[in-house]
Amino acid sequence: MTSYQKSLDFIYHLRGAEIDLRLERVLQALSLFDHPQDRFRVCHVAGTNGKGSTAAMIHSVLSAGRYRAGLYTSPHLADFTERIRIGKRRITRAAVTALVREIAERTRQASLCLTFFEFATVMAFLHFARERVEVAVVEVGLGGRLDATNVVHPDVCVITTIARDHERFLGARIGSIAREKGGIIKPGVPLVCGALPPAAQRVVQRIARSHGVGVYRWGKDFSATPHDDRRFDYRGRERSWDRLNLSLRGEYQRHNAGVALASIETLHRVLPVHEKAVRSGLRSVAWPGRLEVLPGSPAIILDGAHNDGAVAALVKEMPGLLGGRKVRLLFGSMRDKDWSSMLPALCGVSREVVLTRTPTERGADPHALSSALPRGLPATTVDDPVAALAGLAADRRRRDDPILVAGSLYLVGAVRAKALELSKRSRRH
Repeated sequence: MTSYQKSLDFIYHLRGAEIDLRLERVLQALSLFDHPQDRFRVCHVAGTNGKGSTAAMIHSVLSAGRYRAGLYTSPHLADFTERIRIGKRRITRAAVTALVREIAERTRQASLCLTFFEFATVMAFLHFARERVEVAVVEVGLGGRLDATNVVHPDVCVITTIARDHERFLGARIGSIAREKGGIIKPGVPLVCGALPPAAQRVVQRIARSHGVGVYRWGKDFSATPHDDRRFDYRGRERSWDRLNLSLRGEYQRHNAGVALASIETLHRVLPVHEKAVRSGLRSVAWPGRLEVLPGSPAIILDGAHNDGAVAALVKEMPGLLGGRKVRLLFGSMRDKDWSSMLPALCGVSREVVLTRTPTERGADPHALSSALPRGLPATTVDDPVAALAGLAADRRRRDDPILVAGSLYLVGAVRAKALELSKRSRRH
């Protein structure tokens, strides 16, 4: 086992601690390093869906504008280093190993026990400070109010969407979820909001008013109007751009791009960017595993949709992407997700289903998932997701039927390398 693998093994085992949403521990840990989170500007991004894509777009535009920009996101698809980036470069494995050793020793001496996400957040902020980033785009991990990232002093706060997810921690009502997401709002810091349900919008507006904050709202202060060719027009309060080309697929990504550009517009007072950077950043942004189409025979579609809202957006994209064809669905989910409603929605665009196990301790038993299948739809169960994908791809009778992998980002991460290999091989022959 390498030092890097030992380091990951150490921090992953911190997941064994019960998630305890408080800020005191992470603040105390950061104080051991002289508060690195205060040494760069921050764009803080929360939301039920779209926050990762939106953060990636903001980061890409700022990087194209020649700023030394950091990006902190979660979870990763294949490797922990994906979570912490500066420009196009991930943190190195050597840097991860050194930071784990240093933070573990310092927190041990202080008798301070962190959760996995708290530890990773301290790593990110310390890395950004030492690498002298000018701005960091920071994605909230869970909720907002008590998320470990909510110790930053941002220049703009962003809420992309609000829907039901993580109900065990955030509550089952839209209002309670909105209160948690709205917990990132800070006095005097501008707030950008995507399209929110009316009940959520009212809660967020009330929190913003209590902090004396102006809200930059989708549909009122800014918009993104799509064209048929994956381009779109942006209209903001002060800046507008026509026929912007976004590399990411999906109509919902135009919404996310609108939120990202409203954030860029809001940041303009402290981090100005020119139109060329806006166009270049959107054209080059990469965010794998979200409506990612790998060409070949069969084509493989990877999407980390893991709640009702994300699944609805994915299903909506299928006709435009595939015409009238149905997919062969490879599905796995976490036990604590609402797979009983996600799976039937995906079955509506599927001709057959393979249920598999998401490779994490929270992965749902694929045999349990079968209870949510509609009658008459062919279905099998394969515990190993990589073997399941290989089996679907090897079925010569169905070469023209695309494969859709969905239900969890962890599932997409587990099979993506195999999917890339299968795509490349099929295009060679």
